[in-house]
Amino acid sequence: MSAHDPAMLNLPVLDLSLLDEGPEAAGRFCGELRAATHDVGFFYLTGTGVTPELEARLHRVAREFFALPEADKLAIENVKSPHFRGYTRIGGERTQGKVDWREQIDIGPEEAAVTDPDAADYFRLIGPNQWPDALPELRETVTEWQEHLSGVARKLLRAWALALGAPEAYFDEHFGEPSSLLKIVRYPGKEDPTPAQGVGIHKDPGVLTLLWVEPGKGGLQVERDGRWVDAPPVPGAFVVNIGELLEYATQGYLTATNHRVVSPTYPDDRISVPFFFNPALDARLPIIELPAELAAHAHGITQDPANPIHAVYGENVLKSRLRAHPDVAAIWHADLVAERAAAV
Repeated sequence: MSAHDPAMLNLPVLDLSLLDEGPEAAGRFCGELRAATHDVGFFYLTGTGVTPELEARLHRVAREFFALPEADKLAIENVKSPHFRGYTRIGGERTQGKVDWREQIDIGPEEAAVTDPDAADYFRLIGPNQWPDALPELRETVTEWQEHLSGVARKLLRAWALALGAPEAYFDEHFGEPSSLLKIVRYPGKEDPTPAQGVGIHKDPGVLTLLWVEPGKGGLQVERDGRWVDAPPVPGAFVVNIGELLEYATQGYLTATNHRVVSPTYPDDRISVPFFFNPALDARLPIIELPAELAAHAHGITQDPANPIHAVYGENVLKSRLRAHPDVAAIWHADLVAERAAAV
């Protein structure tokens, strides 16, 4: 599977295909999954069934997109979308108020915009994507990628439910229609002294992230025991991490972990493709009743007063998007920005 020795990696390696190899192997996977996400919240995942051909195609169309003339990319710039979809130019996103040095395209479920004036604020995130006319293959490849990874994510969530002592369908029942988001990201090289902020320190606001990283390109770092450790790409594997909602649902038994990306050194650059699989915007994840032996090790959620975790996923992600893209927020959602400023 990999040229990397698992013993030399800073994160555990789990094999999803164990779930299809009988009860004993499936039970072993569930135990490994529970341990990995209780201890660190990050792991490598192999055995997903994603073919090398699909990986290569995604990599190629990502490279082709970022190689398009600036005018073609800016034709679908996210400032044209109230739903935060489309292209973000270098420096157009922020983490913890600081500029991230990357460019990207954001793609969500393809849906019509919600026009009900009484709908909750977070329903503004629903709407159509922006696709580049100059690269029609992007849509076809991304759709195939999203469909496959949605299946992987559902399989993982069923394993998590069993690992936490809940019915296998627990997350299926409470998820509603999933609210996914795919980002295709390019980190340009920097000549400044490292570490430079490719993307700043953060925790993901949802449930589950499946990250594909261009082979041979490091930069992702995970906080473990108060220090930053590298999480280099492993051929044939995804980097998986949980978000704040899964920490919330388990009252801190599972851990959402700080991570960041350090910019590559010029002239190198780096492609990564995170896929965020989350519940419906209006889904409220109930707190899981853990077995006593697990509940005894739930440390409670790590609430930051300046960045509260909301039980309703839409409130969590809207907060995140407004902060990350202040230009889009100012153009399309000035009323929400004003409300939040008044509440501080």
